Amino acid sequence: MLLALATAAVGESPIGQVLIALAVVLASGKLGGDLAIRLNQPAVLGELVAGILVGNLGLLGFHALEGLKTDPYLGIFAEIGVVLLLFEVGLASTVHEMAKVGVSASIVAVLGVIAPMLLGWGVGAVLLPHASVYTHVFLGAALTATSVGITARVFRDLRASDSAEARIVLGAAVIDDVLGLVVLAAVGGIIATADKGQSVSLGAIGFIVFKAAGFLVGAILVGGLLSPRLFRATLRLKGTGLLLSTALVLCFLFGFAALSVGLAPIVGAFAAGLVLEPVHYQNVSPEPREHTVEELLAPVTSFLVPIFFVLMGLRVDMSIFAHGNILILSGALTFVAILGKQVCGLGVGKGINRMTIGLGMIPRGEVGLIFANMGLTITVKGEPVFSQECFSAIVIMVILTTLVTPPALRWSLARSRKTTRRAMAA
Repeated sequence: MLLALATAAVGESPIGQVLIALAVVLASGKLGGDLAIRLNQPAVLGELVAGILVGNLGLLGFHALEGLKTDPYLGIFAEIGVVLLLFEVGLASTVHEMAKVGVSASIVAVLGVIAPMLLGWGVGAVLLPHASVYTHVFLGAALTATSVGITARVFRDLRASDSAEARIVLGAAVIDDVLGLVVLAAVGGIIATADKGQSVSLGAIGFIVFKAAGFLVGAILVGGLLSPRLFRATLRLKGTGLLLSTALVLCFLFGFAALSVGLAPIVGAFAAGLVLEPVHYQNVSPEPREHTVEELLAPVTSFLVPIFFVLMGLRVDMSIFAHGNILILSGALTFVAILGKQVCGLGVGKGINRMTIGLGMIPRGEVGLIFANMGLTITVKGEPVFSQECFSAIVIMVILTTLVTPPALRWSLARSRKTTRRAMAA
């Protein structure tokens, strides 16, 4: 109703609808983020909860904002926001840093992908026996990744960023993102193949996985060669905002390249962030030590990324939680999401707190939401892979795993320090 009035006020142009939608979403997201930070929680959690509250005002008789859930323009802003989010995640690490995290982090990452995926797949098969196998697979895939940003913040707040456990967890979380994106690309390709009516053989699955992994490796190699040359060419241009514009060109080109080969654009955006290193652009900015790509990108992402999180919350229908099945599914997914990451502790040797490793890998955050959104939008023979129940259950799982990590890590690290002091005293 409110969106319709906004459109009517400016005639046939959709600009009124877009402006009011952005105003509502940004205001609610920022208010929710502020409250979350005041409660020592990540802002993303507040943005997500704000979206859930706004999206379910209809249950209280207020239906003016219902159109936000399906607004196509808002959806485009959210899609661009998630592309920039994965670009930002890639910027937070580099290929060289990933190569230095060591064997332990790699083993932890692999275990942290395989175990949750199998457990999530099993939960889907048991609790949703009438759903397609693609739904079961996608449920498992949604549990694979670990939120680097949330985990890093928790370790920083607990002043444990320099610990061996933190270095392993953060390194493994980055590798988790890479593996998770490969899984996402592979599952998406398998579903696309099935949607065309083609058989999905083991050979076809192997080819899709090879294509996804090959694209990431190829994009990193090509990006490593292209990025410094692109920035050197930028030096010849006059004007302002050259560093940010060039970085965004690289991000969008890689996103388009991924889309062109049948992968999600976020895969390309992540690869672009991985290959973009300060050494490539340090001569482009007049004040290179004060202006990094991350700093220049921050105002753009602070505008676009919250739109994605609020929109994910908007799409959660709380009325379905009146049915016992959705509560059971949410609880089961959360349980196996936590349990699956505890297997990660088996990937480290003696002298490392295995419980801290497992707990640090728990939060799913933004990547879990990206999987949920993909499941809601991908279809097989016209039917979405995810029902509204599956989508809402994944969102609740993301919220709960984000909430449980800080206190659990705080307890584990305090326990580890007490044990160390007792050993030293003895």
